[in-house]
Amino acid sequence: MDTSYDMFIETEVPEHELIISRTNLSGIITYANDTFAAISGYEVGELIGKPHNIVRHPDMPRSIFKDLWETLERRESWQGIVKNRRKDNGYYWVHADVSGVYKDGKLTEYKSLRAPVDTKTKIKMQNYYDVLRKREEKSSRVVLYLTDEQLEMVSGILK
Repeated sequence: MDTSYDMFIETEVPEHELIISRTNLSGIITYANDTFAAISGYEVGELIGKPHNIVRHPDMPRSIFKDLWETLERRESWQGIVKNRRKDNGYYWVHADVSGVYKDGKLTEYKSLRAPVDTKTKIKMQNYYDVLRKREEKSSRVVLYLTDEQLEMVSGILK
């Protein structure tokens, strides 16, 4: 159970910066640029060979990624707003553009270009994703305060 403040800290993607990554057809990262590493809090070497969902934030509804994969299977590009989790459990928002890479007409990998998102859009999407998670997954994001005794009891139950 994460009780650190870090999970509430947002890292802003700098204007005019692109986060770039490539994955194999199974979603394993094969390339990550330095911006991806810096924003996600990982070293490039820590990202290579890992599933791209290493940065999936629990606030993201499963249906968004289902739509992404269904779109890619139709050989179309997918675009959307995504909240990602950093290595330190903080987060960052991106506008993602994901598409297939083809060689001689054959799908060989996926590439993802991610750009900054404005504050108004982040708020709109967080509210929308909260509704989707509630409806689809019957889950809600909750922040509450517990005494140390209550926290120990809850932690024991969750283990």
